[in-house]
Amino acid sequence: MDVSDIQDFFSKLNEHLSNFSYMNGFSPTQADCYVYRILSSQFPPPQNLPHILRWFKHIQSFKQVEKDKFPQHMDHFMACTLLIKSMEEISTMAPSGDTLSWENKQILISRNLQEVLGEEKMIEVLKERDLKIYWGTATTGKPHVAYFVPMAKIADFLRANCEVTVLFADLHAYLDNMKAPWELLTRRSEYYEQVIKAMLETIGVPLEKLKFVKGTDYQLSREYTLDVYRLSSVITEHDAKKAGAEVVKQVEHPLLSGLLYPGLQALDEEYLHVDAQFGGVDQRKIFTFAEKYLPQLGYAKRIHLMNPMVPGLAGGKMSSSEEDSKIDLLDGPAAVKKKLKKAFCEPGNVADNGVLAFVKHVLFNLFSQDEGFRVSRDAAYGGDATYQTYEELELAFGREEVHPGDLKAAVEGYINRLLEPIRKKFEDPALKMLTEKAYPPPSKPKVPAGDISPHRLDIRIGKIVEVAKHPDADALYVEKIDVGESSPRTIVSGLVNYVPIEEMQNRVVVVLCNLKPAKMRGIESNGMVLCASSDEPKAVEPLIPPAGSSPGERVLIEGYESGTPDDVLNPKKKIWEKLQVDLKTTTNCEAQWQGNALSTRTGKITSKSLKNAPIK
Repeated sequence: MDVSDIQDFFSKLNEHLSNFSYMNGFSPTQADCYVYRILSSQFPPPQNLPHILRWFKHIQSFKQVEKDKFPQHMDHFMACTLLIKSMEEISTMAPSGDTLSWENKQILISRNLQEVLGEEKMIEVLKERDLKIYWGTATTGKPHVAYFVPMAKIADFLRANCEVTVLFADLHAYLDNMKAPWELLTRRSEYYEQVIKAMLETIGVPLEKLKFVKGTDYQLSREYTLDVYRLSSVITEHDAKKAGAEVVKQVEHPLLSGLLYPGLQALDEEYLHVDAQFGGVDQRKIFTFAEKYLPQLGYAKRIHLMNPMVPGLAGGKMSSSEEDSKIDLLDGPAAVKKKLKKAFCEPGNVADNGVLAFVKHVLFNLFSQDEGFRVSRDAAYGGDATYQTYEELELAFGREEVHPGDLKAAVEGYINRLLEPIRKKFEDPALKMLTEKAYPPPSKPKVPAGDISPHRLDIRIGKIVEVAKHPDADALYVEKIDVGESSPRTIVSGLVNYVPIEEMQNRVVVVLCNLKPAKMRGIESNGMVLCASSDEPKAVEPLIPPAGSSPGERVLIEGYESGTPDDVLNPKKKIWEKLQVDLKTTTNCEAQWQGNALSTRTGKITSKSLKNAPIK
């Protein structure tokens, strides 16, 4: 199979869709979802075939819940088999990219990406020579298993004969709210280089066309520094803050360092002498920022290649700061098993599933030509099964033909296979010492007597399962709230004048659970529903947990995730009162304590509309 086969398929598909609205006629079915998934993950939709574009955009407009309701009629359009075979052929092409046509190289470079900015320019370059790409990573937290997602794409770039530069953005790491102390920058860059080399070696990627560069190797030069000043003379504060919104830690009063971050990343494209920058779709604002401002300095606009954001094991973004949402590259088999057991993997849910996402974006990209994804299970539960394409596996999981436990067990085996060579490499005494120096264990802070830390607050997600007005107080509700315990808690709240009772029933709220129980007009209250409140005009709004939060889930305050809450806050020491004065919402209605966000595994706690309001 070669690119002409794929073009032939596209021509036939375009002709078919000129006569019919969908794969099987005039109503959407799972066949449309199946072919759409393959096209969106492997091939960019052809811009010169209007009927495919019309169909593609229409299927894209459906929400996942709507797609799930499409009939299960799987009588695929006759040329679908050709597409799948072509996809398999392309995904297993030999690393000798110089034998590929520019069309094959484009497909390898673009597959599984969420978006490409500058595709026409990429095609122009590929027709003349191989592409030069850079991927940057800030040397902050320890790389984890999700780093295999960009590594799998870097493998595609190398197979397409691209020249790839990996930038260890050590200076960026410091600028991003000082996540990496200055004295550790060099050691962390050394650690990242050793780990990333080990990752690429374990997935069989040749390193001949790959080079590693540290940001401080050139970002402290006279020329680069002068360009930073030139750039700062044309960039507005608004644009700099907006560009870093998804990447740099956002606080109410940002440091100047965070505002410099996007400009430095834009200049890297020029100083690394590349055609394209690769990153996650969360960096899109920085990429468009670079496209706007580099030409103002007389530099060329670059191509931007964006990976989708892969959900973490706990749901939401996989983060180095959330221990249960990531598997460290040096974790042993027992830790891998433990973390996968906790992973969010709801039966039939293919949309927000970090385990499936890892299979799609890593494992299927790395499988050899005849290797499929193997699920081992007892004959009573269907016996062993092998899925040759990700689409087959996703369809089977969506139909609940594959149990989450069996999926996790299979992924566990594949992850251990990937990690074992890295573990062995880091048994070397010199690498063990490097790891300890780059990431020394945190020293226990000396807590002065009387010091009050917000980790002492036991704040949890609760769901109101029953609510009624207080029999002896017109302004009070009596609620039964599920906070993840054996039975709901009784909590009294003064919300009658602010929230209608019908909006209280089954509401998900944020609850402070370790106040000392207190009687309110004869009824003992065992907690407090936290609200944003303003005096002028008088308004009260219960805080809003992020979607996907569960009753009993702990609300953490950024920077104070470790530590055990008090069983009961001592009212005589006024612990709650001292901490409460620094709890407030921001101009974006986000709940914070001294500028540190309140959040769960799925996102930040917010208020509906009250800005810069105390939380009490």
